[in-house]
Amino acid sequence: MIRVLLADDQSLVRAGFGALLDAQPDIEVAGEAADGEQALRLVRELRPDVVLMDIRMPLLDGLAATRRITGDAGLKDVKVVMLTTFELDEYVFEAIRSGASGFLVKDTEPDELLRAVRAVVQGEALLSPGVTRRLIAEFAARSKEPAAADALAHLTEREREVMALVGIGLSNEEIARRLVVSPLTAKTHVSRTMVKLGARDRAQLVVLAYESGLVRPGWLG
Repeated sequence: MIRVLLADDQSLVRAGFGALLDAQPDIEVAGEAADGEQALRLVRELRPDVVLMDIRMPLLDGLAATRRITGDAGLKDVKVVMLTTFELDEYVFEAIRSGASGFLVKDTEPDELLRAVRAVVQGEALLSPGVTRRLIAEFAARSKEPAAADALAHLTEREREVMALVGIGLSNEEIARRLVVSPLTAKTHVSRTMVKLGARDRAQLVVLAYESGLVRPGWLG
């Protein structure tokens, strides 16, 4: 059973998402929070698998709450998915850098919400390739001079190659076609790279790819 915590200051949003999630045989709503402080308290108390976290909330906003959750070693298995009104919300990139596993727009289709919750628990990519590419383009536009690539020193040449392809927004299937390997092999390389770098998920690999200089702005062109 996948346990989900809903954190949003709008009761109608919580009610709508809650009804949809609770109707699934493999998902249950573990709790609801109307502000970031309450969300943080409930995460520590209930240890849900996934938190659907609104970015803008009173007392403690979703970004600050997410940083505290992802920065707590005792909560390393809790996945945070940010909720936003617009796909290119100005806070989306800060959310990813804060450790969120991805984001969803609030008017997402019900099936997509359910797929996303299940996918993030399994450690799969939450963001669709199209959305990922828009995020990468925005990150590239904002990125500063890349940091030294010392963090990548213990990756194999193939793992660096795979990480770069993740960094430009390719899915496992697209990586497999590019490298002429099976999708399972591509997924294995991505997983090993995440483990070596201590990345919580694929979204953080994208950020690390840019921050290390492995991928640079303009590569999407």
